[in-house]
Amino acid sequence: MVSVGWKKKTRLLLRHLRPAASAFAIGVAASFAATMLRTVFTQVIRFTVDGVLLGDVSGLPAWLAALEPGKMLAAACALAAVVAVLEFAVGFIHDSFLPKGSERFVKSLRDSLYSHIQRLPFSWHAKNPTGDIIQRCTSDVEVVRAFIADQVVEFVSTIFLIAVYMTMMFTMNVKIALLACAFVPLVIGTSVYYHGKIGKSFTAFDESEGALSSIVQENLTGVRVVRAFGRERDELKKFRTRNDTHTTLWLKMGRMMTSFWTFGDTVSFVQLFLVIILGVNMCVSGEITLGTYLAFINYTKQMNWPVRGLGRVITNMSKVGVSIDRLLYIIESEEEHAPENPKQPDMHGDICFDRVSFAYEEKPVLRDVSFTVKGGSTLGILGETGSGKSTIALLMARLYDPQQGAIRIDGVDLREMDQKQLRRGVGVVLQQPFLFSRTLKENVMIAAQDATPEQVDAAVKDACLYTSVQEFKEGYDTIVGERGVTLSGGQKQRTAIARTLLSGAPVMVFDDSLSAVDAKTDEAIRSRLREAAGGSTLILIAHRVSTLMQADQIIVLRDGEIIERGTHDELIALGGVYAKTAAMQSARGEASANG
Repeated sequence: MVSVGWKKKTRLLLRHLRPAASAFAIGVAASFAATMLRTVFTQVIRFTVDGVLLGDVSGLPAWLAALEPGKMLAAACALAAVVAVLEFAVGFIHDSFLPKGSERFVKSLRDSLYSHIQRLPFSWHAKNPTGDIIQRCTSDVEVVRAFIADQVVEFVSTIFLIAVYMTMMFTMNVKIALLACAFVPLVIGTSVYYHGKIGKSFTAFDESEGALSSIVQENLTGVRVVRAFGRERDELKKFRTRNDTHTTLWLKMGRMMTSFWTFGDTVSFVQLFLVIILGVNMCVSGEITLGTYLAFINYTKQMNWPVRGLGRVITNMSKVGVSIDRLLYIIESEEEHAPENPKQPDMHGDICFDRVSFAYEEKPVLRDVSFTVKGGSTLGILGETGSGKSTIALLMARLYDPQQGAIRIDGVDLREMDQKQLRRGVGVVLQQPFLFSRTLKENVMIAAQDATPEQVDAAVKDACLYTSVQEFKEGYDTIVGERGVTLSGGQKQRTAIARTLLSGAPVMVFDDSLSAVDAKTDEAIRSRLREAAGGSTLILIAHRVSTLMQADQIIVLRDGEIIERGTHDELIALGGVYAKTAAMQSARGEASANG
């Protein structure tokens, strides 16, 4: 992963900080006010000790110096109480507005990420693991949120605190102030040193976490395959290997963080120890008053943790830099190309593949493929595994674009069509359809949410799924589980078929979508399909000749090229690949029936 410049990172943060600007501004202002009030509180203690206990009123305001010791103490207590109440009030404002700003910022960032992911091309999703994408949109977003909401505000507040405290200390005594402030550059310098080291470690750790998430996600979504083939031990071994690597990286980063904080503790202890020794000597010699000494101790202690926090912010900049890089990888990925002036033809379903070629990662899949399908007719496609059949289905839905040639519907290149109209007009049923973890009815109605119950029933019956629905205890309200895990392979395919039929798309592509049903159900669906599809153009992709034999035109693919085309009878008479496949499947069917 390539790191981008901080200008891009800053622009990203500022863009999403806009909705949260007012809340953050109020929170930071409250933090400034709290710093000033703590400064005042320390001065109240100083003047009380010097004026009431020691009788030194030289530094007090005239109205306070004129009071008797008892009244002076009462006034000091009253002032301390007022400061405490005000500090509580600004603390409440700080704690109320910063979370609001934080949530507004992270909401804007998440909305932007999710919206952009929806517009990324299918090819991008195909090469980026789901677990890694989820990890970027959750863990990395949380790292950025914590940095903005906690550490950036802490950084600004700490700079203000250091400036105020150093000013107060130098006005009281330059010698002790120099000693107290001499350690600040050391702490910050150490943080800068660790910044680079921890950044590299965190990059490896974050990427390892994404890989670990991907393994878990794949295992859970593929639980059927894991159980069916007894792969539990292998999957556990794979997870443990990755988890060991992940743990090693975490321990390495933890050791660096431990050394950083241990060094910081040591520096803070030495700083306070030296201030105490110098302060006591100066107090005994009369160079400073007891109140001034106590004020120095208080300021030094109050400044220690924020200064170390400043170091933490600088160190964590490496972490957040990595997370922003990972988010920018998503945000800067090129969206699916949309035409500037999209065409919206009346879709009748006339299809033309004109010398189409396509390759995955330079591996040719389709070579100079050309065919036409008249609107309302049926095209059958037969071919062995890897011949390019499924690629035709993906190209029809424009999940990929051809590298050469063009695909046209009603004379319009798919790349020039309005994408929403295209995908509403081309319904694709894949061999392994995706079902959402919702009710069966919701899955069927995804493409036609305004469908009537009668229309849903008709589509489900045409897909030969109605009997299964009646057998389910909850009927249409049955939750199908993640990816349809509670349904059989055939039921999932028939659900997807019903979904496409209900959409009434002018073009329907069935990519080996009857492979998981038995021959009897296959025949029943095929007998209803043409009537159920109405005037739609059908493209049937299958391994079974019986699925294609009623098609108006059939093409046979081998190694991405069309080697035969014609009707069922013409191809049987040709005596080529199609005829041999038909004969072999027929013989296998007879043997199965006799067996």
